[in-house]
Amino acid sequence: MILNCLSFLLDELRATRPEAPADPIPWDVCPAGQNADITVNCFRIASRFGMRPDALAGEAAAILKKHADVRSAECVKAFVNVVLTPEALFRASLADMPALLSGASLPAQDRKSILIEYSAPNTNKPQHLGHVRNNTIGMAVASLLARAGHDVVPVNLINDRGIHICKSMLAYQRQGNGRTPEQEGIKGDHYVGNFYVKFNQMFSEEVKALKEAHPELAEKDSDELFLETEIGREAQEMLRKWEAEDPEVRALWRTMNTWVIDGFNETYRRMGVQFRKTYLESETYLLGKSTVAEGLEKGIFQKREDGAVIADLGKLGQKVLLRKDGTSVYITQDIGTTLLKRREHNPDSMIWVVGDEQNLHFKMLFAILKKLGCSWADALFHLSYGMVNLPSGRMKSREGTVVDADDLFDEMHDLARTAALERLAEGEAAPADLEERAEIVGMGALKFMLLKFNPKTTILFDPKASLRFEGDTGPYVQYVCARINSIQRKAEERGFSAASPDWTLLDSPEEKELAVAALRYASVIRTAAEKLDCSILVAYLLDLAKSFNRFYREKPVLNGDDEKLRSARLALCYAIRDLIADGLKTLTIGVPDAM
Repeated sequence: MILNCLSFLLDELRATRPEAPADPIPWDVCPAGQNADITVNCFRIASRFGMRPDALAGEAAAILKKHADVRSAECVKAFVNVVLTPEALFRASLADMPALLSGASLPAQDRKSILIEYSAPNTNKPQHLGHVRNNTIGMAVASLLARAGHDVVPVNLINDRGIHICKSMLAYQRQGNGRTPEQEGIKGDHYVGNFYVKFNQMFSEEVKALKEAHPELAEKDSDELFLETEIGREAQEMLRKWEAEDPEVRALWRTMNTWVIDGFNETYRRMGVQFRKTYLESETYLLGKSTVAEGLEKGIFQKREDGAVIADLGKLGQKVLLRKDGTSVYITQDIGTTLLKRREHNPDSMIWVVGDEQNLHFKMLFAILKKLGCSWADALFHLSYGMVNLPSGRMKSREGTVVDADDLFDEMHDLARTAALERLAEGEAAPADLEERAEIVGMGALKFMLLKFNPKTTILFDPKASLRFEGDTGPYVQYVCARINSIQRKAEERGFSAASPDWTLLDSPEEKELAVAALRYASVIRTAAEKLDCSILVAYLLDLAKSFNRFYREKPVLNGDDEKLRSARLALCYAIRDLIADGLKTLTIGVPDAM
């Protein structure tokens, strides 16, 4: 939000310097202990007016003192610390909530069409904690970009083909006995994931036997020995048959993929994940293969002596695009999927939310697309994120030691439910909506903790710590809204109104601090969207919640005889609740009516 006094300052400065840019004067929250509301850093703007920062600060302070919204303006070296009237602060912020909230949207000319791909699970196992971080970041960034005014197209790419899928299929052929998830009472993605683990157990046994029989292979990595094992060769042969459209292999593949995708959809519904379109690798890899073949004909790509097709990417190295047997690899389908997404949606830019272990992969993908003549490849961005670990250590899918997303959701729900019951007074009955509250708080705590850190950070996730009501947690922020809901219920029971508040009465440091914080909301949304970093919004909401709690401790809201002051403080509470709720909604986090 733009303060009138700063618009006045700009006009006065440009009156004698018409050549100076008309960009708004930036401001910051005044540092603690400075006894002011905002500060203007003249180091940031001195060059546009052709002045020394300290000289500009002196002139700016003198100009600001003349404005009716300014109580005082003090020059401290190259900074101007400004004390504003309550009327000015609240007029520009919480007094007009529709304008405050809509101010987060960019001007029409700055809005873009942005396609964001996230989740991208494999149909050989259920989604785990790593996928939960991916989904959380993806859906929150998509929501954040939309909140800033962009046209966002969220899509998913399910990796439903490849050697990893064949591993689960082969294990099922050998040990599944034709059973179904329904017969076993197991969610489909969990059922298929069990066979992926079984394959790797059988493979490990073969590798162990192979090394015992051939000591010279002892130092070889298991992956290097894949085709030296019987089960590995059979899995590779199954992949070849799949690409040759063998009817028996394809029938089993369709059946098992249906089981898994049905399971995925249950997980997505619980998280609130929605996509505009879901792509399947099985439907895009052929476009990738044909594109590679065209590139080979044109001399863009080369064929190696063993028959594999490669791309020479200079400093990035060489990348295999087709194996020597003609089967495709991950990057082959990524080429096809990217071309298809561009063709169908024609976005201004595309984002991939994928773990940082794939940094080189995406550098190579973007470089390959440039070699293919795609001028729009400069508008492609890999939003990488770090690992998420648990106190018990790192997860390993092959060994079956992952934390399944569904199990984690259940744990968060149960922990939130238990915490709610513990807060009940002795003899108090559990609320009728206890389970709904537990789901909102549990899922909110999980998402908030995963978004609290910059995406590139490797984090340690502790489910119990994330649900604490004190500290930097989701429930701490959600509880501010629940507390204000409780205040409103009590106010209405007593007939207290917040209509037509007199904002000039809110002159305490705690009240003005909330107004100043609200002034920053639009810029926080825009900055977080520009940087694709939800942790910026999370930090803001935490600070706002802490500021409200300081106000609530120091200033009575419902008590006291001054009706006008009570009305103004009630209006302040309701506005802060709506602001926090909007921020949490932008992060795809719900707010329970009570906690």
